[in-house]
Amino acid sequence: MTKERLKSPRARLFVALDLPEALRDGIAAWGGGELSDPALRPVPRESLHITLAFLGYTPERDIERIGEVIIGGLKPPAPLLRLGGPVAKPSPKQPRLFALPADSADIVALQKALEERLVAEHLYKPEKRPFWPHVTVARVKPEGGGSRRPRPVERRPGKLPAKLLSPVLGVRVTLYRSELQPRGAHYTPLAQVELSEDGRQ
Repeated sequence: MTKERLKSPRARLFVALDLPEALRDGIAAWGGGELSDPALRPVPRESLHITLAFLGYTPERDIERIGEVIIGGLKPPAPLLRLGGPVAKPSPKQPRLFALPADSADIVALQKALEERLVAEHLYKPEKRPFWPHVTVARVKPEGGGSRRPRPVERRPGKLPAKLLSPVLGVRVTLYRSELQPRGAHYTPLAQVELSEDGRQ
């Protein structure tokens, strides 16, 4: 790797499937009551999404090429998804986050198509673990005092209301810049493509 490449400005990037506004509103309303344990840091309504590819710290000069892959290369129909009840990860005994599974063969196919295009352009190295479509709704705060262990969560989130269990369509694919801040990450959209039921934009 050349010195020039090492000195290249970098941005923390990921590609996500955006949720319909009504679904974001519903998750936020549910979370207002169910994600109230002091150990939890709920994900803000505007940051709720399904990650398709986490690119990590990427040279800023590659942002335009990644945007071209998304805008010019992806023309799938809007994927159908159905949320499931909250799941603790990586384990129920010591969770670091809570997420809502988003069961969808459509999203799996979309993620695969995106991954293949990014890999072909040498812009992404696939993760070894299988892709799991989900919406992260809360992260567990660390114990503090220099410890990175998650705090105990006394009140776990309860079931989703029936209206949030109905199938819905994803609305767009977006390339985001993620900026880590003390109160959580802030996401800025850099490129996006709107999705339609028949795949025409």
